[in-house]
Amino acid sequence: MTNPFDDENGRFHVLVNEEGQHSLWPAAIDVPAGWEIRLTDAGHAEALAYVEEHWTDMRPAGLIAAMRS
Repeated sequence: MTNPFDDENGRFHVLVNEEGQHSLWPAAIDVPAGWEIRLTDAGHAEALAYVEEHWTDMRPAGLIAAMRS
């Protein structure tokens, strides 16, 4: 059985948490608490491209805010 997180032919959601961190998440698995869907039911390449375009600063939101203070 293939790991659903590594299935390049699978369907994925892109999730984002309150810290702005992104995750590719298999569409067939329930979304964990604290994460919201930003892209729904996309192919692996499309989901990865979305993450690369939208998650340009890897620092957690809390760190970004603290550095501004």
